[in-house]
Amino acid sequence: MTHTQDGFHRRLHQVTPGALTGDTAQTGGMVRREAISGATVGSDRLWMGQTHVAPATSSGNHHHGASETGIYVVSGHPHFVFLDTTGPEPVETRLVTSPGDYIYVPPWVPHREENPDPDEEAVVVIARTTQEAIVVNVETLQ
Repeated sequence: MTHTQDGFHRRLHQVTPGALTGDTAQTGGMVRREAISGATVGSDRLWMGQTHVAPATSSGNHHHGASETGIYVVSGHPHFVFLDTTGPEPVETRLVTSPGDYIYVPPWVPHREENPDPDEEAVVVIARTTQEAIVVNVETLQ
C-alpha cells in the first residue's frame, strides 16, 4: 500500500545535542547553536536553538528584526539588558534570571545578554517566530 503525504502524516524530526550547529547568525560574546530551522528540519516559521554565554562575559547589543523571541533559562543566571522607554526618560533595565525563567523579547527591541558569574556558563533555549535566525548587531540599545 502506497501512502501519500498529507498535513497529518509527516515525519517528526529529532535533533540530538551533538547535531546542533553553530552555522547560524552570531553576536560577539555568545555562541548560538541552531537546532530547529529550515536548514536542519525544513521548518517554515519556527527557529529554535541554544545560546551559550561564557562566565564573566557580555554579548554585543543586537535585535532580531521582525521576529518575536521566547527564551527559557536552562542554567546560570544570565541578565537581559534593554532600554525601557515606557517612562518619561529611557532607562537601561536589567532582568536578572534563574533556571526555569522565561523571557519574551518583542520584535525590533535591542538588547544584550550578560553573564556576570565568574565560574558558570549561562545556557538558554531560544524559539523565534521565523525559521531564520535573524540577528542584527547594533552599537547601542537605542
